[in-house]
Amino acid sequence: MATTRQMLEQPQSPFIQRNISINGSPMVDDREEELSRSALALYKEKEDEIERRKMEVRDRVQTKLGLAEEATRRLAEIREELEALTDSMRKEVSAIRKRVDAINRELKPLGQSCQRKEREFKEAVEAYNEKNKEKAIFVSKLVELVTESEKLRMTKLDELSKSIDVSLR
Repeated sequence: MATTRQMLEQPQSPFIQRNISINGSPMVDDREEELSRSALALYKEKEDEIERRKMEVRDRVQTKLGLAEEATRRLAEIREELEALTDSMRKEVSAIRKRVDAINRELKPLGQSCQRKEREFKEAVEAYNEKNKEKAIFVSKLVELVTESEKLRMTKLDELSKSIDVSLR
């Protein structure tokens, strides 16, 4: 068998050389080498798992970004459609508002004229009613006077008739 010195002189991995020099037993070296390979394989497996998860997350993020971009694109289309709709409606609304304003300007003097005429009408109706009442008072007075005059005339006629009857007798 080779001596420790020969073993140290042989080209081996630094990990194995360190183990041999420390422990001095090649059997322990195989076991440690197996443990280190196992640890390295476990480390590589963990690294692969991390990389795989990283790729999954990246794919999900890309998918979400794609969805967000699609939603943004759709919102932009909707905004453009609304602006086009608003623009055509804006013109119509503006024209209608102008027409309403013009009609309001025309209505204002007409409303004032109507109010003035209503006031004049009320005054005329009041004057008419007042004159009608006055007429009624005078008509009733006239009827009263005519009735009284007829009574007086009838009384005088009766007296004259009596006086003619007395004289003719």
